[in-house]
Amino acid sequence: MSEPQQVTDRPPTAPPPVNSVDRFFRISERGSTLGREIRGGFATFFTMAYILVLNPIILGSAKDKFGHQLDAVQLTTATALVAAVMTIIMGVAGNLPLALAAGLGLNAVVAFQIAPLMSWDDAMGLIVLEGLLICVLVVTGLREAVMHAIPQPLKQAISVGIGLFIAFIGFVDAGFVSRIPDAANTTVPVQLGGTGTLTGWPILVFCLGILLTIGLLARKVKGAILISIVSMTAVAIVINSIADIKTWGLTTPSWPDKLVDTPDFGLIGDFDLFGAFSAPGVGVITVVLLVFTLILSDFFDTMGTVVGISAEAGLLDEEGKVPNLGRVLLIDGAAAVAGGAASASSATSYIESAAGVGEGSRTGFSNLVTGGLFGLALFLTPLLTIVPLQAAAPALVAVGFLMMTQVKHIDWDRYDIAIPAFLTIAVMPFTYSITNGIGAGFLAYVVIKTVLGKAKEVHWLLWGTSALFLVYFAIDPIEQLLGAK
Repeated sequence: MSEPQQVTDRPPTAPPPVNSVDRFFRISERGSTLGREIRGGFATFFTMAYILVLNPIILGSAKDKFGHQLDAVQLTTATALVAAVMTIIMGVAGNLPLALAAGLGLNAVVAFQIAPLMSWDDAMGLIVLEGLLICVLVVTGLREAVMHAIPQPLKQAISVGIGLFIAFIGFVDAGFVSRIPDAANTTVPVQLGGTGTLTGWPILVFCLGILLTIGLLARKVKGAILISIVSMTAVAIVINSIADIKTWGLTTPSWPDKLVDTPDFGLIGDFDLFGAFSAPGVGVITVVLLVFTLILSDFFDTMGTVVGISAEAGLLDEEGKVPNLGRVLLIDGAAAVAGGAASASSATSYIESAAGVGEGSRTGFSNLVTGGLFGLALFLTPLLTIVPLQAAAPALVAVGFLMMTQVKHIDWDRYDIAIPAFLTIAVMPFTYSITNGIGAGFLAYVVIKTVLGKAKEVHWLLWGTSALFLVYFAIDPIEQLLGAK
């Protein structure tokens, strides 16, 4: 599209700020209200609060080379602390409704690929190093320049792909869609429910949540997403108390025995910045490739998330640029450093922030709410983690629809744009990775422009990043050639 998508409820002339908070965060200027920002902050928190449960499970279930495991209570504290601090910093300094926490995918790489090769301190040191290198890329302007070099249609495709991706996440998290085990000897990778049919009370909660959310959205009810999350959590608590349910997944919706728990900061600062390079049995080439993989994944996951959230919030300028982009990217890089330093794995921007945007968030003020709730989670984890995924997932599906609407602005008659856009959109949900989708789109864009004799239209930074993605996709044979495997 020629112009970025605009927020439909934004007034043509912004009213004057009502107070200093409004003026600082530009709440009225961006067509928002304090109530919307607060609701959005709550919605974002509830859709990503699962990380308080999931990150300790992923990291705590793995052992390092020496058989050591991280303590689950300490991991929960570290996860909540990093999310609270970095989300608030993003809100104040970046003024975007973009929350941060330990990155899914990256934590799995740390737990199951890096830690078995070295100690936990060395593995977390690599995360800190990765974050520092990303900060260097930001300070030199390279990271921001890459984002500005992306053609607008590809930015729109990234946003659409993310919409489908997070909707898919919602369906999978709720159990509405599940992976068919390899033992089934079938070429069909996913199925309806756990057995090909929808069974159990948890799925009913999700389905009712979907119906409630889309009904409220269609009626344009203020607070639709948050109302749905809270309402279905209450329904889930009632159902759980009267029905015999084997499992809800990660979070059981039951009133906790205690509301307050003591945080344990024992993991904070447990990292060795360069320990991996001297770890026995690990070559320098292997370490360098691990850092490269972490940087590339973090770099483009963040890029897609920032562009997608900003576009959905109507915050892109006339040239499709993100406001305060340099500061936003620097904070995201610092979050990776903080995550490694706290042994919580790399922290990054969360696409679940789209739930807050769907609720009306347009400024960093909503981050104060989300970050504040993560801060409370340090002490109130039993209370704040009773929201089951089945109650929160409908928000992701609904926001996926909202982000999907940008697909109409892509010129599907131009194959040099349409094919890369299609691959970007399709590969994200099909491979469960934002980075993979962006890489597929970039490579297709460069190849098609070259085939059509329009190579000069490709920005040199896209050539460079496409070359890096080629290495990224071919990392296994490259490791074999270099003797790293």
